[in-house]
Amino acid sequence: MSRRRSLLRRLFPSPALSITVLAFWMVMSSSFDLGQFVLGLVLGLVIPLFAARLDREFARLGSLRPVPKLIAVVLWDILVSNLRVAAQVLGPEQKLKPGFIWVPLDIANIHGIAALTSFITLTPGTVSAALSEDRRHLLVHVLHLEDANALIKEIKSRYEAPLMEIFP
Repeated sequence: MSRRRSLLRRLFPSPALSITVLAFWMVMSSSFDLGQFVLGLVLGLVIPLFAARLDREFARLGSLRPVPKLIAVVLWDILVSNLRVAAQVLGPEQKLKPGFIWVPLDIANIHGIAALTSFITLTPGTVSAALSEDRRHLLVHVLHLEDANALIKEIKSRYEAPLMEIFP
């Protein structure tokens, strides 16, 4: 029985992922016919086999207390940045000072880093461009860069600090 279970586990490493892939395939396909179902089933069986070979780093969650405030901060920053970028883009082009900055990271959890890069990219006027191989620095492109140190301090206090509580 143990041998059979081991074989099943190797052939179907993640039944939940298989079902999810099949469900999303059916939702995204233009028709609900047998051919699409079979293709979704094949994808649902093959994709988890490859995903099982990836090096996984599981999310460790800490306190969720900062989540509501962090969401409010990110939404507010997106709104304000939209207005600021609109004014900058509609204004004289020579006033723009685009640039790159390296943000030193204290957060080590890859899921926290992914959230941080998403928040930066979601905020108009900034884009996460690269993560150093050692995951200690994040390259950020800024549409209008006046004070790099102030921007780094803002990113670290507004986004990274709460993310470090969520993803220790």
